[in-house]
Amino acid sequence: MRRLCAIIFACCCLTASSAFASGQLPPGVVQALTTVGIPLQAATIVVREIDSGKTTLGHRADASMNPASLMKLLTTLAALEILGPAYTWRTELLAAGQPVNGVIEGGLYLRGSGDPKLTYDRLWLLLRELRGRGVKEIRGDLLLDRSAFAPVEHDPAAFDGKSLRPYNVGPDALLFNFATLHLNLLPETTAVRILAEPLPAGVEIVNKLQLSDAKTCGEWRERLEARLTPGKVELSGAFPRSCGERRWHLAGLPNSLLLHGVFTRLWRELGGEFSGQVRERGVPPNAVLLAASESPALGELVRDINKYSNNVMARQLFLKVGAGETAAADSVVRAWLAQNNLNFPELVIDNGAGLSRRERISADSLARLLATGWASPVMPEFVSSLPIAAIDGTAKKKFNGNGVAGRAHLKTGSLEGVRGIAGYLLDKNGRRHIVVFMVNHTKAGEAQPAFDALLEWLWSASGSRT
Repeated sequence: MRRLCAIIFACCCLTASSAFASGQLPPGVVQALTTVGIPLQAATIVVREIDSGKTTLGHRADASMNPASLMKLLTTLAALEILGPAYTWRTELLAAGQPVNGVIEGGLYLRGSGDPKLTYDRLWLLLRELRGRGVKEIRGDLLLDRSAFAPVEHDPAAFDGKSLRPYNVGPDALLFNFATLHLNLLPETTAVRILAEPLPAGVEIVNKLQLSDAKTCGEWRERLEARLTPGKVELSGAFPRSCGERRWHLAGLPNSLLLHGVFTRLWRELGGEFSGQVRERGVPPNAVLLAASESPALGELVRDINKYSNNVMARQLFLKVGAGETAAADSVVRAWLAQNNLNFPELVIDNGAGLSRRERISADSLARLLATGWASPVMPEFVSSLPIAAIDGTAKKKFNGNGVAGRAHLKTGSLEGVRGIAGYLLDKNGRRHIVVFMVNHTKAGEAQPAFDALLEWLWSASGSRT
């Protein structure tokens, strides 16, 4: 019954879109775009009432656009329905045989399943469980089993040349801590102290940071440089004292090196013995399971993906839908769309995260996707994963000072030359609307006032049809 309702709703929306495609844009939106030099042909907008399915506003609704992180809406909704909100990932420690007198012979296998959030604390708990089961020494190497994902060629500098930014980390069946170091920068009297978490064994932090007396903090990350080699992280640049304590998220160490180094340090801190290397090797069929870590449920993880626009988690999830293969993930998502009577002829999926110059979707398609999400059994998990305007996530510092604050769940999208919002808004009369607004233009970064104008217009019920 739900599927039938969703199909009827989608068809109604499509008809309404055609009927109102020539509707005039709100004057405030036109003025905001014109003021910053964004032509109307660079924008696409769809506004629909949820209850009636009626299109209130449509502007270039079928135009194929780069959605940036709005593509995560498709990835997360499809995954919630395909895998289920209770789905979890399992990371396992195994050995060729049972430990004897607390000693594992032949090395320890670490088998991944593509967990999007295998963090530092999760690894510590996993190793603590192993110690609690009486294991005290590992003789051999740490053997990584990444077979859950097909090999993926990934150049972290390919997208924008910023290979040390965490958003450029590639997918990995044994992704650890987002392949990222977290550095706390603490300005003291004459120097900048660095606290690294996690700090891998065998990796030295070389601190060449200088304190700056700049009165404003500004874009402090742009003033710092990092050089990473397998055994060294060298930091330099001027850090403004006025910034106070800051956290610098730094990718660039090979994931296997980070995992091996942190594993070694944690195991020794727990009182265990290990001096082996790290190698890639599949788990043999007769291996013995010694300990396991279960991830949070997918219904929880999609909040991290959408509220904070976590690209690497979205890529992990997209691959999981396709059993570890990109082409298979594309096929599975398209099959799911077909089952929901969602025909998106313009759709181009690259990695499911939106960190791409290739991905394409239209505002009409996103609006129909959001209508399907609202009619879905997983609607509570899906909607609650979206940032709340002026409250949290990537929308925390946006849409303040007007009636929209706290009354809209909106995914944001941002790339150079791309800005977008998509989600649900409750107007002052208690009617809920789907809203999608995308801009593809060199000045897209200046489109926020236009987004504000549209949402304010819609919230005040000026856009409500009678």
